Amino acid sequence: MYIYRRKAQYHETDKMGVIHHSNYVKWMEEARIEYTESVGISFTAYDAAGIFSPIISVALEYKRPLHFGDEVDIAVSVAKYNGTVLELAYVFTNAATGEVCTTGTTRNCFVRDGRVVSLKKAFPEEDIKLRALVE
Repeated sequence: MYIYRRKAQYHETDKMGVIHHSNYVKWMEEARIEYTESVGISFTAYDAAGIFSPIISVALEYKRPLHFGDEVDIAVSVAKYNGTVLELAYVFTNAATGEVCTTGTTRNCFVRDGRVVSLKKAFPEEDIKLRALVE
C-alpha cells in the first residue's frame, strides 16, 4: 500500500464548501501515478513502447465529506492484476481525524494499436513488478 497526501483546494469545492465529487477521480489519477512511479513502473515508458492504459471503470463510495484545506491521505494498492487488467483500490482518509471519507476502485487495461495486450508478453519486466504488488 502507498499513501499519497494532498491538500484539498478551494477551487475543488462546490457551493456547499464540500469537495465536489468529480475531483475524487482526478485525485485517484494523481495517487495512481505517484504510486506506480514509487515502485518503478512508468506510464511514460509504456507510452514510449506504444502501450496505453486507459481506465475502463471507476467506482466510488462517499462516506464523509472533505472540505477546503483538509489534508487527505489516499491509500492506494493493487487489488487485482491478471496481465491485461489492473484494478487499484483507494481509501481516502482525513489526515487530521483519521476518518475514512471515501473508498473506490479503478480498472485499467493495456492496449497497443487499439487492441488489448498482455503485459506478460508485451512488457514482461513490468508484468513481474505488478504481480509482486497484488495484495
